Amino acid sequence: MLKYKWVCSAAIMLSLITSMSWADSDAQSAPDFSLPDIYSGERKALNEYKGKVVYLDFWASWCGPCRQSLPLLNTLRNELGSEFFEVIAINLDKDPEDGKRFLQKYPVNYPVLTDTAGITPQQYGLRAMPTSYLIDQKGDIQGVHEGFRSSDIDKIRKAVHTLMTQGGES
Repeated sequence: MLKYKWVCSAAIMLSLITSMSWADSDAQSAPDFSLPDIYSGERKALNEYKGKVVYLDFWASWCGPCRQSLPLLNTLRNELGSEFFEVIAINLDKDPEDGKRFLQKYPVNYPVLTDTAGITPQQYGLRAMPTSYLIDQKGDIQGVHEGFRSSDIDKIRKAVHTLMTQGGES
């Protein structure tokens, strides 16, 4: 029981830590994936979004900061439209129904995929929840954002605008 409490405390502390790092010229290619939509089951792959700036957001229904991040990311996505930018959310709940219940309270207009096996977070080296990856038009990771506070959305907006105006020429 004590070990479980320590692990939970460590996970909560990690989720409270907010850090954002933007990659330099040594950007690495984002691992591709094909995951089912949480509602329709239709599979979506990251490579379908090449040519757009993508904000790839890993989240779960039990993640406290996700209650802030999903609605603010939805506002950003609605503000910028989906022609040159997309938010893709990957729900990591073991049971997608938990994610669906969360989305009833915090609805979004962007694609929400589900990864019940937890393979995609391993590919991306996920260390905290939520964690997001800013991916440029060529499919290269330009930034990693761990945790979330409502004030982070301004930094995210600025980084997305910068990539959109660069047009993938980074």
